[in-house]
Amino acid sequence: MAQDSRYIGPRLRRMRRDLGLTQAHMAADLEISPSYVALLERNQRPLTADLLIRLAQTYNLDIARLAGDGGAEQQSRLTAVLKDPIFADIDLPPMEASDVAANYPGFAEALLRLHTAWREEQLALADRGAERAASAGSSLEPPDPVAESRRFLAARRNCFPALDDAAERMAATIAEADGLQGYLRARHGLRVRRLPADVMMGAIRRLNHHGREVQLDDQMDSASQNFQLALQLAYLELRSEIEAQLRDGQFETDNGRRLTHRALASYAAAAIQMPYTPFARAAEQRHYDVEALGRQFGASFEQAAHRLTTLQKPGHERVPFFFLRVDQAGNVSKRLDGAGFPFARHGGGCPLWTVHQVFRTPRQIMTQWIELPDGQRFFSIARTVTQGIGGFGTPRAERAIALVCAEEHADRLIYTRAPNAPGPASATPIGISCRLCHRAECTSRAAPPIGRDVLPDDYRRTSAPFGFSDQ
Repeated sequence: MAQDSRYIGPRLRRMRRDLGLTQAHMAADLEISPSYVALLERNQRPLTADLLIRLAQTYNLDIARLAGDGGAEQQSRLTAVLKDPIFADIDLPPMEASDVAANYPGFAEALLRLHTAWREEQLALADRGAERAASAGSSLEPPDPVAESRRFLAARRNCFPALDDAAERMAATIAEADGLQGYLRARHGLRVRRLPADVMMGAIRRLNHHGREVQLDDQMDSASQNFQLALQLAYLELRSEIEAQLRDGQFETDNGRRLTHRALASYAAAAIQMPYTPFARAAEQRHYDVEALGRQFGASFEQAAHRLTTLQKPGHERVPFFFLRVDQAGNVSKRLDGAGFPFARHGGGCPLWTVHQVFRTPRQIMTQWIELPDGQRFFSIARTVTQGIGGFGTPRAERAIALVCAEEHADRLIYTRAPNAPGPASATPIGISCRLCHRAECTSRAAPPIGRDVLPDDYRRTSAPFGFSDQ
């Protein structure tokens, strides 16, 4: 029977107190001694299968809840949090995290919430510090709702398991209803109608309550149409789940909250279009081939790449990615960090990174190993994407997206397995931004780094645009 015994002392103590029992009362109910109850609660004796059954029958308890894994999801989240560099000097064995999650779930949840709040505040302080430097003594700019929304997503690593679970259940029902259009018709009495751009008057999706129809711009490609239908469903059926996520955040502006609401609705739409479990399984099977994943799930390259950044559900994690979308001037329109990539929040990026070079070869994937000044190496894939609807003369925008993972995960990607693919030793030295990069010999530098004195030299000139007094 030893294999059927388990130590659940703190859980047993918490359950006894919830029932309002003393150790003596519980001992009498279970026909054991009070001292044995005390030993069980201190994990000095295991709870046998016979006693577990007696406990469940006596107090009408769920035996699975009593003998469960003690919070595997919480343990996974706690383990991830304890990898934060702030805890680097503390010896925290994984077994201790497991014990805390299993035996003290309230304490574990408190620590997780505290860390999330701390991380949000750190991101906010970083933004405020940069704003102060940019303002050079002038009054600070008003709160930035876009930055607020990005901080909310970054603090949670752009992963919302509750939305993933709800969307996956919905996706299964949608499949039984013959797709998104069939589901909208059967569940909500809405038909899908595709209309020309002049009728849509600038909108790409519109819900016509009176006509009981979802109207779509007929120039959108199929991936965009599917996403817009999934987004409409998210607004119709997942409002309470989205609001529950928002209650966990603190927003200085109403627009910041509304932008985050929209981002979470888009997250849910992607989770409907690419359900977590099958998409995560396919990602491993296809070795993170973004184009192949897009074809399998009827999604665009950008949609599939974006979805890959969200695969961090505790206990079911996949490769963590950093995602970036920029225009030809280097302006960042989307940034999602799940790989710990230290991207500059203000100022330009590094021109040596291929995400700024793919505009020369539209729609072709460029791969690159990159190395930061601190020696960290990452693997990057980059490609252009076209924003906007089809048709001659209609507005379009060419943007580039990059998907980046840390060196230790790169061998799981199909892009590193190609014949004669370069290895980490070929990494291009890049910087976070010129102001934060101290590579003195860089010929692509646009500005000197903070904290180093420039030394103009009339007698000697190098290929680097700046010389420094400490060289």
